[in-house]
Amino acid sequence: MGEIKANAGVVKLPTYNYKEMQKNTKENPKWIHFGGGNLYRCFHAKVMHDLLENHLENTGIVVVETFGKDLVKEYYQAYNNQSLSVVMKADGSLENELITATADVLYLSKEDEFVNNYQHLKDYFTKPSLQLVSLTITEKGYALKDSHENLLPKAIADIKTTNILELQTTMGILAGLLYLRYKAKVKPIAVVSTDNFSHNGDRLRNAIAIIVKGWAENKLVEADFIDWVLNKVSYPFSMIDRITPSPSKVVAEQLKNMGIKGIEPFKSSGGIELAAFVNTEEVHYLVIEDSFPNGRPSMEKAGVILTDRDTVNKVDLMKVCSCLNPLHTALAIFGCLLGFNKIYDEVQDKDLLALIKKIGYDESLPVVEDPKIINPKNFIDTVINIRFANPNIPDTPQRIATDTSQKISIRFGETIKKYVKLNKVESLEFIPLVIAGWLRYLLGVDDKGNTMQLSPDPLLSELQAQLSEIKLGVELSSQKVHEILKPILSNSNIFGSDLVAIGLNSKIESNFISLIKYPNAVRETLQNKLATK
Repeated sequence: MGEIKANAGVVKLPTYNYKEMQKNTKENPKWIHFGGGNLYRCFHAKVMHDLLENHLENTGIVVVETFGKDLVKEYYQAYNNQSLSVVMKADGSLENELITATADVLYLSKEDEFVNNYQHLKDYFTKPSLQLVSLTITEKGYALKDSHENLLPKAIADIKTTNILELQTTMGILAGLLYLRYKAKVKPIAVVSTDNFSHNGDRLRNAIAIIVKGWAENKLVEADFIDWVLNKVSYPFSMIDRITPSPSKVVAEQLKNMGIKGIEPFKSSGGIELAAFVNTEEVHYLVIEDSFPNGRPSMEKAGVILTDRDTVNKVDLMKVCSCLNPLHTALAIFGCLLGFNKIYDEVQDKDLLALIKKIGYDESLPVVEDPKIINPKNFIDTVINIRFANPNIPDTPQRIATDTSQKISIRFGETIKKYVKLNKVESLEFIPLVIAGWLRYLLGVDDKGNTMQLSPDPLLSELQAQLSEIKLGVELSSQKVHEILKPILSNSNIFGSDLVAIGLNSKIESNFISLIKYPNAVRETLQNKLATK
């Protein structure tokens, strides 16, 4: 078993009794979390850890994984659920704290034997003490349909059974657990998506609705359960913000030089990069709608902002759709095309810095509704000048580019909708450029003409097949480009709107033609656009 070894001089160590906390949690759990990755380890676990440290709670968090078998067996179980949180400050210093708020970790997958884990989770889920389930499973964890609104095969299987041992999607498993709680006749709870997209509570509720309404159609559940799960269980909105890049070898070496042992990054048996530490930034926010039918931990005493739905929605739209995530995606797309490997290096590039300023200040900020609790202009200032510009954050455009097809409707689609309502969509210049840049990225060739590895994306093969006729440097008529791009640009499931119907396709197509002319056309197009606007 691995063990993190360090003295209190370089790592802040917990003062509460782990075994006692673990016993309390197993007897009277309050919080279950789906998705035990880096964001959970340095944020959700840290919130409960702080409450435990200040004697405001006596239970921890039960983590459930439906994807990361390696993460459970080779990290959590190997390190006794301990995690080293490493906050990387702009001055180069590290703030280290051993986080031990994870009381139990359960892996669930139809492909593996998990009867014992299921029984443990059933016990947790049907306890009257349980107050909330939170999630960080990324956008693809909610996906039950393809880009044409057809149910995916696993979702089709899930609406035919309520047997949790047979359920295949995370949404199906979660719905099955809620059904067990309903049948146990205990109070409904809050199910809180803390994934990084707008209206996450609604998206979660809608996904659960697909499963349970399928069960109702197949006469597998009581009618009253549908009302209970969709109207009595709450699905609060949330906004979460903390950059948590993959563990850095540079940080690992710094920790080793401090005398901290047992934290070396390693590759799991499944090829996943893991480490006993999470490196993260100092600036962070978690805002949650205060809607908890069975009560909640006193999270506000650990820095979480609890407020009403309207305010959460405004904060979330500000961050996800305008002031951070669109800038991140723009840097990811153009960073990959231009050969960058660090977000920090990108914001030292005057063209890329100018691009995200145009998107943030010029196109996004004018349509942001001020949430009052966080000033949008100050937020962008901090993002660009402090957070992205922190040389100690080892984040990569390749990581941010993951699953772009699942993100782009939120990160740019909501702003586009606002411009449509204002009848000003034709005034957008740099958001269409980024969308064109993403289509250029999907060709899998960088700006120098070299083949580049694309980040994982559930629509990658489908989109690349649609773009297969297009080659860098091979001239195509504007009509031909329009015919090839139209099925993609008109897909409102990808962009949030039919970009052809609203008339934004012509600018995207024009930019795309410019981007594919020849090697170095990406840089040239970017510079030309910035020079004229």
